[in-house]
Amino acid sequence: MPSIKEQLWDPVAGFGVTFRTMFKRVVTETYPYDRKPTAPRFHGRHQLNRWPDGLEKCIGCELCAWACPADAIYVEGADNTDGGRYSPGERYGRVYQINYLRCILCGLCIEACPTRALTMTNEYELADDNRADLIYEKSDLLAPLLPGMEQPPHPMRLGDREVDYYRGAGRGRRRGPEEGANEGATQ
Repeated sequence: MPSIKEQLWDPVAGFGVTFRTMFKRVVTETYPYDRKPTAPRFHGRHQLNRWPDGLEKCIGCELCAWACPADAIYVEGADNTDGGRYSPGERYGRVYQINYLRCILCGLCIEACPTRALTMTNEYELADDNRADLIYEKSDLLAPLLPGMEQPPHPMRLGDREVDYYRGAGRGRRRGPEEGANEGATQ
């Protein structure tokens, strides 16, 4: 049998937090007007990066799709041709889709990428009222062309072989890590 204290005092004590905060001034964030900056390593929207000459870093290996626990990434690779290349490797990602209805923004896909083609930006506004608009295609994910970049397909400009790209040797001169091999790479 509960005591009188338990019957009378415990329900009032349970509402203690409610009573203490009921008359305080409400503090709300003015989100749409004042956006707070995110942390530098925040995991937001994905981005497919490019090499300094404009070729795509994605080689269509599909490792990001295999690593995704939510099965939100779909990659379909295709072979490059010598006349028109999309990436310096043998293959490129012909179809690249990320379904943000399924993505949990965990970052396992960027850890699996061998060429650092996929990174995550600080963009976090991914809400939409149309489900089809939350499936991002390759054109939505590709980094924009910077000055000096050329829209693929085109021949390799930073070296004669794909290994020149991955080692950072540009225009026939091979540079080691101590000389800034990744200098100027878009990330």
